[in-house]
Amino acid sequence: MKKLLLISICLLAITVLNSQSLEEIINKYTTSNKLDKISDYKTLKITAKMSMMGMEMPMEMWMKNPDKIKTVTRMNGQEIVQVFDGEKGYMINPMTGSAVPTEMTAGQIKDMQRSNAFQNTLANYLKNGQLTLDGEDNISGKPVYKIKAVIEGGTSATIFIDKASFLILKTIADINQEGMAMTVESYPSDYTETNGVLLPMKTTTSMNGMEMIMNFTKVEVDVPIDDSVFKVK
Repeated sequence: MKKLLLISICLLAITVLNSQSLEEIINKYTTSNKLDKISDYKTLKITAKMSMMGMEMPMEMWMKNPDKIKTVTRMNGQEIVQVFDGEKGYMINPMTGSAVPTEMTAGQIKDMQRSNAFQNTLANYLKNGQLTLDGEDNISGKPVYKIKAVIEGGTSATIFIDKASFLILKTIADINQEGMAMTVESYPSDYTETNGVLLPMKTTTSMNGMEMIMNFTKVEVDVPIDDSVFKVK
């Protein structure tokens, strides 16, 4: 009985230590990425270009604290629009043969909000018990922490955080898109601070044998953005 009690106490102690260690990592990640200060800002506008399969697609993103976001991607002379106004999300995708706005699902909105700098996803996941510390690894010669995340909708991800800088060096996500299971690997890099906001200016993503590169060419902080930008016209 004493031996069982001792084992239980040891297991509890290990659990507490792991929890504290994970919390410390996420706290350092939050401060190192200046996410603890992000609520001080009102807006963020990003101009970018996305390269995939020999095509280059200009892209713009507007974000307004706390949760409004809009993205416009130009492809073959047409605009693919995703927008969330704080209550509802809509998508306009002429590539599907229709330019009529369609309402986004709750899952699509959550996926979109993961690109929103005003949504501190890892801190929220920690608070909701969706993260676990999965040991350590090495990415391009740099020691990293491995963080497992269980995301809504059955998606799981592994996040590799640099032990020295506490910046994300790699993510691996297992997702299900329209009934198709796939693994997506992303490598954010070229972290640059713009007026107190720290972002990776380049992200290389591979999935199903395809590679996509996202380059941020301009980051604007606290520029005036009217709420009408987030309305479907």
